[in-house]
Amino acid sequence: MAGLIPVIVLAAGKSTRMGRAKASHPLGEGETFLTRIVRTFLDAGIDDVVVVVGHEAEMVAGNFAASGLPARFVENRDYETGQLSSLLAGLRVVDRPGVVGSLVTLVDVPFVSASTVRAVVDSYRKTHAAIVRPTRGADHGHPLLIDRSLFEAFRRADPFQGAKPVVRAHATAVGDIPIDDEGAFTDLDTPADYERWVKK
Repeated sequence: MAGLIPVIVLAAGKSTRMGRAKASHPLGEGETFLTRIVRTFLDAGIDDVVVVVGHEAEMVAGNFAASGLPARFVENRDYETGQLSSLLAGLRVVDRPGVVGSLVTLVDVPFVSASTVRAVVDSYRKTHAAIVRPTRGADHGHPLLIDRSLFEAFRRADPFQGAKPVVRAHATAVGDIPIDDEGAFTDLDTPADYERWVKK
């Protein structure tokens, strides 16, 4: 039996540049950033979705509940200390016997495709690389997959530097997979970013 690979969706930030909570931001046809992301991972065969919320946590969880989609929510009360705190909150929930690694994605990357998620998981199953991530030239996208052997390294990471130094230290050519999916490399951080994607 293959090991379990849940996904952690980081959705705790204030979304200051967007001007409203990205998780609940509409994408049309009844979708929001968060419902689109959760639906994508479910379509890719990931049946354990953990959403880390912080700012306006009750509102975000309440809006999502109307979708009827299955996801577990965990509140990070320390979200203002940085994104690493949200990753650690998610790891505390997903780290259990049978889990071999975890996918991680950001709530502001709503257009990654299910095929990209499957490609990342398939690459991990074949290579067991400590870090697996989509690449396009020098760009690195989402979702990121981290092997369970690195969970402790993230727990020991410097909160002021965040998770990136751990990712960089353990990323390899084997785990970097070329992906032709613009959505995997596009963060929607501002209303202008959002409007450009709506026009597409």
